Amino acid sequence: MGYFRSAVDAMTGYVPGEQPARGANIIKLNSNENPYPPSPKVKEALQTLDVDYLRRYPDPYAKELCQTISEVLEVPADWIIVGNGSDDLLNLLIRACAEGQERKVVYPTPTYVLYRTLSAIQPVNVVEIPYRENFQLPIETLVAAQGAITLIATPNSPSGHVVPLQDLRALAQQAGGVVVIDEAYVDFAEGSALSLVQEFDNVIILRTLSKGYGLAGLRIGFGIANPTLLSGLFKVKDSYNVDAIAITLAAAAIRDQAYKIARADQIKASRAQLSIDLNQLGFSVLESHGNFVLATPSKHNAESLYLALKEKGILVRYFKQAGLDDKLRISVGTEKENHSLIEAITNLPRS
Repeated sequence: MGYFRSAVDAMTGYVPGEQPARGANIIKLNSNENPYPPSPKVKEALQTLDVDYLRRYPDPYAKELCQTISEVLEVPADWIIVGNGSDDLLNLLIRACAEGQERKVVYPTPTYVLYRTLSAIQPVNVVEIPYRENFQLPIETLVAAQGAITLIATPNSPSGHVVPLQDLRALAQQAGGVVVIDEAYVDFAEGSALSLVQEFDNVIILRTLSKGYGLAGLRIGFGIANPTLLSGLFKVKDSYNVDAIAITLAAAAIRDQAYKIARADQIKASRAQLSIDLNQLGFSVLESHGNFVLATPSKHNAESLYLALKEKGILVRYFKQAGLDDKLRISVGTEKENHSLIEAITNLPRS
């Protein structure tokens, strides 16, 4: 008998973007991190933390943070669940709702590959349905798959497209299971599907502080849904899934909406300029609503370009999978980082 369940032996683990050693002279444009530091309010909160917090267990329901989110987003506090990153909440949802061959996980592709990994761990039957032309949501096919969970990332990664609110509403109306709307990149888009949680008991919205708030290292995410839907997730979550320091710092970040919006606007402006610059170098760049672009080079092989940039100390994301293996996903950096990227590509020989 082996050490692991057969599902674990058979699966392929999720491969995160490369993480260089701290202090390395690397331009890191591969993990969609915010290129700017978090709000100064976070630093202030960190410097005034009472070390006594650390000898006691944290609030298992992160009520301070839920109340802050409630005030900022104008949703009831008991409609909020906090997780150790939104990945934690995705894991909770799949563990709580999906099982085996009958209680399936369904989602359109291409999308966040962790959905597949978390489903394989359970294990649960996965139905992957390709997006239609121009990334139109295949609503009828998704509904027909009868998922216990249907996962929709919008803005989507790696494509950067947004699913129209009317399509999400139509899906929620017709789906028999839980519809998870993953809004990890919503701070760089226009609009949100948050209103749908008031319309439909089967919809949950997921958010993260890793992108718009510049707190990827803190690992904080939250979900918003009808308390009836959240009740099952509270049964499954770890008792103390979010630490006391993270709760306090996340609340400080969320209170400073002006800072978050200003940095998001800065990133959106840089995203537009980066797309123009890449177009001028012969790339085909999809319109993006995230803090990244998906670009297809015409003068270089995508994998060779990824490796050549890595040699120059610039990390971008290359996906060696069908439909994406001719493209690079490039996170939006600071103006200086974006300029260095464009300059490096310009000076590379054609491959």
